[in-house]
Amino acid sequence: MATFLKRKATVVALAALSLTLAGGGIAAAAHPAAKAPAEVAQPGARQPGQQPPVTAAETRAAKAALNATLAAPTPGLVAWAVVSSNGTLLQHSANVVSAKRFSSSTPGQFAGQYQVTLDYAVNLKGLHATIGTNDAANVPPAGEVAVAPRYLIPNAVFVQTRSSSGGYADRPFHLLIAN
Repeated sequence: MATFLKRKATVVALAALSLTLAGGGIAAAAHPAAKAPAEVAQPGARQPGQQPPVTAAETRAAKAALNATLAAPTPGLVAWAVVSSNGTLLQHSANVVSAKRFSSSTPGQFAGQYQVTLDYAVNLKGLHATIGTNDAANVPPAGEVAVAPRYLIPNAVFVQTRSSSGGYADRPFHLLIAN
């Protein structure tokens, strides 16, 4: 019985010690001086991400494209597009209808904002974009890209490109939509 109590006392002592050390580590991590400043984590000042407002003309064009679809895409189908930095659709699969770059001179719109419209709803599909071009050298400029379903338009995708420092910048990109 004495051996059992010694083992139990040892286990309890080790558990208390480990909880004390873990608590001290948590307290040290929660201390404000222990945190790195946000500027160190990401170079450059990041602008808040938001999509430009949807116009009536965009809504009408998207509805027309949606109504023009001949057949629903089958599972496993991948739609794709290569878009230049000025918003020109360079290459694309059959389901991609159009691409455009938003004008940075319009209020609520910034450089590097694009919309790609398809002939079917893409709001629940897998979206992927990468900075890229189809020029002969095929060396795209440095930068970042983000993609999301277009707000209020179920058959369009919103793409935001940025410079490597995080500022809005027009960049060419490749887009994939997996069904």
